[in-house]
Amino acid sequence: MARMDIKGEQRSIQKVFCDDFVLRVPHYQRPYAWKLENAQDLLADLLSFMGDGSTRVDDLPPYFLGSIVLVKDDAKFDADVIDGQQRLTTLTILLATLRASTGDDFGKDLTKYLYQPGSLVEGTPDQYRLRLRDRDAEFFREFVQAEDGPAKLKALTRELPDAQRRIRENALLFQRELEALSIDRRQHLASYLVRRCFLVVVSTQDTDSAYRIFSVLNDRGLDLSHADILKAEIIGKIDDEALQKDYARKWEEVEEEIGRDAFKDLFGHLRMIYRRAKLGETVLAEFRKYVVEEWSEPKKLVDDVIVAGAWAYDQIRRCNWDGDTDDRTRAKIEELLEWLKRLDNEDWVPAAIRIMQSNADAARVLKHLEALERLAAFLLITRSNVNERIRRYASVLGAIKDGVAIAAGGPLLLTDDEEKALVVALDGKIYLEPKVRVYVLLRLDRALGDRGAKYDIDTITVEHVLPQNPRDNSEWLINFPTPEDRACTHRLGNLLLLSRRKNSEASNWDFGEKKKRYFSSKRGVSTFALTSQVLNEVSWTPEVVARRQTKAIDTLKKVWSLK
Repeated sequence: MARMDIKGEQRSIQKVFCDDFVLRVPHYQRPYAWKLENAQDLLADLLSFMGDGSTRVDDLPPYFLGSIVLVKDDAKFDADVIDGQQRLTTLTILLATLRASTGDDFGKDLTKYLYQPGSLVEGTPDQYRLRLRDRDAEFFREFVQAEDGPAKLKALTRELPDAQRRIRENALLFQRELEALSIDRRQHLASYLVRRCFLVVVSTQDTDSAYRIFSVLNDRGLDLSHADILKAEIIGKIDDEALQKDYARKWEEVEEEIGRDAFKDLFGHLRMIYRRAKLGETVLAEFRKYVVEEWSEPKKLVDDVIVAGAWAYDQIRRCNWDGDTDDRTRAKIEELLEWLKRLDNEDWVPAAIRIMQSNADAARVLKHLEALERLAAFLLITRSNVNERIRRYASVLGAIKDGVAIAAGGPLLLTDDEEKALVVALDGKIYLEPKVRVYVLLRLDRALGDRGAKYDIDTITVEHVLPQNPRDNSEWLINFPTPEDRACTHRLGNLLLLSRRKNSEASNWDFGEKKKRYFSSKRGVSTFALTSQVLNEVSWTPEVVARRQTKAIDTLKKVWSLK
């Protein structure tokens, strides 16, 4: 193994933002992501360690800000920031805000920590201490590092990309917090920050070594997602610098488009597509082992796996089909995605990504999604555990890759025994399965009523018509006198949907009272087809429940194309 030439030293902020370094955030790094609470915590910590200002700065306790990892040639000042850009950016924002709020002379003295003044004699321009990635560098210079930057930033009202918006939010937070302090305390804070706050600077001349250091540090708990680490590792392997910039931009655009949290989740789904087994290590470790190693060419990995997977995942999350097709097929695809999203797990998502990626033919996508939703519903309703689900979806992923997922005997299809098990579960006490009952009743309601209905109601609850515990001498016990008669209580035929919170008092009202006061809406009609049908019944008897049960099962058989 090649030797890693690593240097590590503790440096105060004044020895980091100095002529020894020209810090540069490479274009393949993640965007600035510190939230208001992160910036608030940093400032509160500094003020707490600094005390009331009565102690000389040199006698104050030191404050440790963590470590940064740089790629730096000893013979040059340029240093690529492999890890630590979040802290360096936030410290630069704080220094710029302090410069603007500590008085002219004191503020001018802080300028040297933001940029190295140019020289007319040497013919050099102002050299900024920290340069952000290309997408944000100009914004950062103009609105933070320049002397009039904080004032311009405060007046800025245009909509900004996420990273620039967070820079503005944190700068304005620092401005507000500093305005509440006296000038003396602001100056004391500035002196404490540059003289008594420290970073451990880890540097190496070799990029690969820096990535290994970076990965070790971040695998051990620093606040960096596996997507960020993989970005540095994958794009860092592209030899051509211009191509690195292109692919960093491509990565960042798709990350911004689908959202940072969703983009992070994507890597877990992609891992499953290639690993086809339950997670045994970290997502990062298994993505490296089973995805990165399979795609030795980093450009193809970005294009064909990550970006393509992100667009497929985005369609799934939005319940949209972006391909060409007729309106009827598009509506069916999007409806199936809506049903899948209502499940209590996301184990089906990798298979859906594969389906959306593997087929440009909308009709074929529809057939696969119909089978996937039926399988997912089966696994939900029969209460298959997570290990059973993952084993089944692993088989599905392999079959999709081989093009046989919906061929005779394919794992996306239910066997005869599975179809029977599904019908038995549907015909049972469905109410007693909280994660199942709403899904099944909504599926049934859509089939019985307006097939274009959208269930975007904040509150959906399942209610019994025949109460669970009818009162003695009530109408219910006249119509359902024996325990055998009341065995239908938790079955589909006795259940309906309400768009309101449950009312324990109302649940025991007699049937006529329930219809009038509880099952009807303020407009006199129900939101749900199931409930509207109950309102049309004159009385509630075992025969009515049995009739409704038979119709419900027959309807759901048609929904899932069961024999």
